[in-house]
Amino acid sequence: MKIRTLIGTLATAGIALGVGQMTATAVPGDGGTSDSQFGPDVIVGGMPDVSKYGGATVNGVSIMAYAFGSTSCNIGTQQLDWYSGTSNHPIIPQNAYRIKNGRIEQIGLSWMKHGFCALQQTLCGSCAPAGSGCPSLLGIGCSDPYTSGLNGSQTDLGPRFEANPSTGYFPATGSTTWPSIPTGQSAIARRVQIKAADLDPAQNAGAVYVAECQYVHPQDAANNNDNNNASYRLFTVGALSGGAYTLTLTGSTFQQKAAIYAWSVASPTVSYAVADAPDGRYIVASNVTTNTDGSYHYEYAIFNYNSDSAGRSFSMPIPVGVTVSNMAFKDISYHSGEPYNSTDWTMTMAGGMMKWECTETFAQNANANALRWSTLYNFSFDSNGLPGNGNATIGLFKTGGSLGVATQVPVNPCKFGDLDCNGVVNGADLGLLLAHWGLCPNGTAGCFADLDRNGVVNGADMGFLMGNWG
Repeated sequence: MKIRTLIGTLATAGIALGVGQMTATAVPGDGGTSDSQFGPDVIVGGMPDVSKYGGATVNGVSIMAYAFGSTSCNIGTQQLDWYSGTSNHPIIPQNAYRIKNGRIEQIGLSWMKHGFCALQQTLCGSCAPAGSGCPSLLGIGCSDPYTSGLNGSQTDLGPRFEANPSTGYFPATGSTTWPSIPTGQSAIARRVQIKAADLDPAQNAGAVYVAECQYVHPQDAANNNDNNNASYRLFTVGALSGGAYTLTLTGSTFQQKAAIYAWSVASPTVSYAVADAPDGRYIVASNVTTNTDGSYHYEYAIFNYNSDSAGRSFSMPIPVGVTVSNMAFKDISYHSGEPYNSTDWTMTMAGGMMKWECTETFAQNANANALRWSTLYNFSFDSNGLPGNGNATIGLFKTGGSLGVATQVPVNPCKFGDLDCNGVVNGADLGLLLAHWGLCPNGTAGCFADLDRNGVVNGADMGFLMGNWG
């Protein structure tokens, strides 16, 4: 078993070099770098295209199906196994996300594509080929393109439950009986499924959409090079035709960056924390905004990058005097015969602790709705508590135990504008605001005088303060 160090870091996101389907040098991404790059190290070097496959109605809901192309790159120091029909080739899940109303949500996921051979191309730089044609190895520095048509081929798509993302292990292709395609879902089964309502332009004005592909491989994992295997690219939604909306990929591929990092492109005040369990990585993103009544809205997104333990709960302490309301939770449903259920997590406030929790333990139900690998869940609430640096906890599903993670939390119930928290808004608070005038050096998490949470202390914040004088 790989042993990783628990990390809790809070940093405003930067934007890594975005590289499209062109010759480029792969670079590490925030929160998703490999530990060494010694040995094989596979990444998503590009996402060249998208395919659509029409739609179907499932339990009264209109669902549309897609697939995204993925070009792999071996940026490591050894060749990478690519043996079809064995447990030594890459598997490739695909995901879709929407950024809307200050939140990033996962709106689609696929089964995992099983690789079958590797061309020896040069997307990520010079290539030392492992052989001619399409051999069963990916050479050092070489790239291999899988079009969206290949990634959408249903016969090569296997269920996610078979894979351990931490070790990279999965049964040899065909060694288990995959769930059959559900009746009436032949066009959408196993592919990236997205609800029509989540794409409908009339219902999603201003939304930003994100596609993501990820590679999992046992050699890559064994060399601790599995924290850089996801990349993302934006897409737009066009006209409805052939039973599905037309999707168009835009801009470049952001290599070694999980899609959760696209949130900060749309909302620059988003902050990130990385927490490593013994068997995988979780990325926690948070954003705090001001409500019209002067209270604060807290948004969290947690992405399980590659932890087989999976997440069972998310919690944080709430100080005395802080009120919490409008707790919310959102997940993403598996499909096409995956065994996991989709029961929403419970939400409680008791004993000074706010908690979201899966309804069953691993011992009670191994297929309960845990936060599984390559999946993102949302958590949110409103509070009168000022945002500040604090700690939250991720409880683990299979192994038990928990991870501490540094993030933004409500820290006190002071009156809006009462910066020194003495019960009155007066000249002392105005003085503190003026002393912090200008851009916040560490984003909103490090700038308590930024009352409207936009990353700068300016006249707007002074207006809020003066409006609550006394």
